[in-house]
Amino acid sequence: MNGTGDRFQRETKYEQGKMPGHKLDWSAKPDLYKEYPQAGKIELPAFEPARAMSLDKTLRQRKSIRDFQARPISKGQLAYLLWASTGIQHVEEGYEFRTAPSAGALYPIETYVVVNNVKSLESGAYHYSIRNHLLEQLMQRDLRQQIATAALGQGMCATAAAVFIWSAVFERCKWKYGQRAYRYIYLDAGHIAENLALATVSLNLGTCEIGALYDDHVNAIIGIDGTEESAICMAAVGIPQ
Repeated sequence: MNGTGDRFQRETKYEQGKMPGHKLDWSAKPDLYKEYPQAGKIELPAFEPARAMSLDKTLRQRKSIRDFQARPISKGQLAYLLWASTGIQHVEEGYEFRTAPSAGALYPIETYVVVNNVKSLESGAYHYSIRNHLLEQLMQRDLRQQIATAALGQGMCATAAAVFIWSAVFERCKWKYGQRAYRYIYLDAGHIAENLALATVSLNLGTCEIGALYDDHVNAIIGIDGTEESAICMAAVGIPQ
């Protein structure tokens, strides 16, 4: 049966001698950073893991965790997870390189966090300002049940200390790659999610990546339109049982 996904895979293939070509309009290149100027700003503390863990040990210990203790994680731990998953790693010749790769260095993925149980942070929805390494408060409210319902009723989203939400600003990637951009967007989200998964293990925390979600329910929680920007996937984070 040929469905939408089958057609997309077929029609976005690259074939030798049939590569699509277009001249990039540099004046129309989308901004790589999203910010909420009117939102309250929460500075994130400097944080380093108490004890370094080798990549080999991290890989061997990584697994999906769905049962969390009713204990908070620290703001410093959250800060490290945000940076490790998609933060700015270093700046070189004016270019800001992040911890996860991105096709064409276009960085279409945005990070939001539903905070359930983080020390010194109010419950609610936040946006991660990558450029400034801080949180922007979008909503002050207990969202446990709302985010669990949006994840097809997965209760771990209500018991987790925090739920990461990754969205895509599609035009950032489509500006260069057209319809094939969607392939790269999903790859980019996967890179970021794996960074988070490994970073949580290094802090003796747990995470479970979530692809099953009611897209527009999640979009409504973080206040995005679902067209120009839409939720792609999520991850629950907390202290394992």
